[in-house]
Amino acid sequence: MPLPAARKPSPLSLAPERMDWNLLRTFMFVVQERGVGRAAQALHLSQPAVSQALKRLEDAVGGMLLHRRNGEFRLTGLGDEIYAIARDMYGTMARIENAATQDRAEIAGALRLLVMSKVQSPAYDDFLAQFHRRYPRIEFHVDVLPSAAILDALAKRVPALGICLCRKPVEALERRLFLRHRYAVVCGRHHPLFSRQRVSLEDLMDQNFVCFASDQIGDTLSPLTIFRDQQGFTGRIVGTSPNIEEIRRMVVAGIGLSFLPEHLIRQDVMSGELRRLPPAESVAEIDVFLAWHKQRKLSAVELAYLAAFERFLNRTQLESRAG
Repeated sequence: MPLPAARKPSPLSLAPERMDWNLLRTFMFVVQERGVGRAAQALHLSQPAVSQALKRLEDAVGGMLLHRRNGEFRLTGLGDEIYAIARDMYGTMARIENAATQDRAEIAGALRLLVMSKVQSPAYDDFLAQFHRRYPRIEFHVDVLPSAAILDALAKRVPALGICLCRKPVEALERRLFLRHRYAVVCGRHHPLFSRQRVSLEDLMDQNFVCFASDQIGDTLSPLTIFRDQQGFTGRIVGTSPNIEEIRRMVVAGIGLSFLPEHLIRQDVMSGELRRLPPAESVAEIDVFLAWHKQRKLSAVELAYLAAFERFLNRTQLESRAG
């Protein structure tokens, strides 16, 4: 006596984790729009993409979902069942989104940021605007400090996030690369080199310099010191400050040459306050990071900011973040 044929497993018994929600969503639109072409328009997809999604769903459930011949558009029995499931899932997804929106609105509190001066980034400005719209109940408390002070505060577990220079990894801190500042040699309009028709790198060798207080070997701006030493500059350091505005003021006054970020000198060069000097290429690239303590427990507000900042970094190329 022949053995009975093995019963084909029900296509609807397939594991839920193997079902692609996007296929169900596409099928639901095909049914509601009564056609692949109109569904493609509603979903902003190509018609072949929608047809392929429909075929993949039929393969996944193991049966035909639609009769589409000679102008006929009719659900099969299986298609009717899958459409009902898709509508239920769509409603569930809408409830999830609503719950997530309510959760975002409930995140409230103070976000303390320690920020180095002169962080110019229109892309970051846009990020902050989007973050504020998403989390309107978060309050910002921003302190402007030298990078060394920010790193010291973060290492001591001060409840804050920091945007600062961080030339080498700090064991206690997490960091994410935010900006890359390129530095150029400049002089001010009162300096003798400003009006000289031609200036070579050799003309800078005996000139005095105005430097950042952190511009020493091992500190946050030490690549600039390394450049001076490599080139053999013999001039004195005649002015120092941790504040970039005061550095600029001394440079404009002609007290000495200095290294300043390229994106910050463009307007001053155009207005005649500063002159860019050789070399034509940047003399150093110094990175700006978002940093925080690895072991300190972060608040819900800080976690929301970090998650949003990570998304911002992932969607915005490094070259597009600088001002």
